[in-house]
Amino acid sequence: MIEFRYDRADDVGSALGLIGESGKYLAGGTNLVDLMRETIERPTALVDVSGISGSIEEQAGGGVRIGAGVTNSAVAAHPVIRRDYPMLSRAILAGASAQIRNMASVGGNILQRTRCYYFYDDAARCNKRAPGAGCDAIDGFNRIHAILGASPDCVATHPSDMCVALAALDAIVHLRGPEGERTLPCVELHHLPGGRPDIETALKPRELIVSVELPVVPFARRSTYRKVRDRSSYAFALVSVAAALDLEGGAVRDGRIALGGVAHKPWRAYAAEAALKGKPATAESFRAAAEAELKGAAPLSGNGFKVELAKRTIVSVLQELAA
Repeated sequence: MIEFRYDRADDVGSALGLIGESGKYLAGGTNLVDLMRETIERPTALVDVSGISGSIEEQAGGGVRIGAGVTNSAVAAHPVIRRDYPMLSRAILAGASAQIRNMASVGGNILQRTRCYYFYDDAARCNKRAPGAGCDAIDGFNRIHAILGASPDCVATHPSDMCVALAALDAIVHLRGPEGERTLPCVELHHLPGGRPDIETALKPRELIVSVELPVVPFARRSTYRKVRDRSSYAFALVSVAAALDLEGGAVRDGRIALGGVAHKPWRAYAAEAALKGKPATAESFRAAAEAELKGAAPLSGNGFKVELAKRTIVSVLQELAA
């Protein structure tokens, strides 16, 4: 049994004062509690922040500010999110079950850890769980693992659907820690594995996610999210695509694309976006953009199918938006 102290924070300031050096913030607990049961996480203290940062507010200059404590279900159902950022609503609804979405928080969703089989198996070698141990996934059962941005030390993928949409939308994460407040683009919050897959984010010690800001992206109203998985519900993505298109006269003026299920972090498809600009909104242009993005893919023994699957999903999603 793991012994830990439990405290409930009334505000961000009290949360920072209570957390200590080896504590963890707790909101819905849909990932952290699982990790504690498996003894992967062993915090000495849990600070409950579920009662703070719980609002969704439209900003005076446009955009939306979402508190880190807002539940996933509340974000997906909010009328402004559904109208102005449909890819985000659809991404959340594609994740987990309704019961989990009702509990899971925005901040917790962003910080959830990989669902790699070997990470959860303490009999397996895992550099993320035990740095320097090795990675059994590389030569093991690696069907769900990364094809982009991986390293010889880790081929795990990030499990969040919501974060893929946030990456495509250029979302900004607002943080507060002992050194004060700061912001980070969502695309910079998560790290690729490199030689230290155990260091997953750019968060500093004791730092807390306070809110997520969605900037004004007018053409995000023409957006969607598609998740390809082994079964139709409660399964993590093999490949997912969040995309938005800005069209003018049958050509692509601008676009946003992010991929899930393919990398250690939500993967912003900058190469595909660049390849699309100014091109006709046709299947040929969409395929060329997908080819440009997947050019650097490095599949493993069991997941080579993901390369073509990602390309076809990108093309299909863009065709849907263009129509």
